[in-house]
Amino acid sequence: MWTAIVHFCQGILAWVLGDHSAEIFQLLWDIVYLWKCYFYVTDGWEVYASFVEPGDHIISKTYMTRVEGENTRLRNYLPRLHRKTLCYSKSVDMLQHSI
Repeated sequence: MWTAIVHFCQGILAWVLGDHSAEIFQLLWDIVYLWKCYFYVTDGWEVYASFVEPGDHIISKTYMTRVEGENTRLRNYLPRLHRKTLCYSKSVDMLQHSI
């Protein structure tokens, strides 16, 4: 699951489900790019370099704590997102309906 947040606002503003490929990130980037942000903070995954201009890209684990907090909250409230579970379907359709 890819998520996008605004550091000063609570909650997840955009998300997409899929693997860590450029094709899946393109779906999220199409939404985020419309926000016309001054800069983008990421964890340095190599896919970001092909979408975000180098001058607008900040790679920092420190500023990623909000994203990690939102991911933790999702995993806490939605057991489907636990890394290892036998209780729930892991299909993309069921995950989308749950979120």
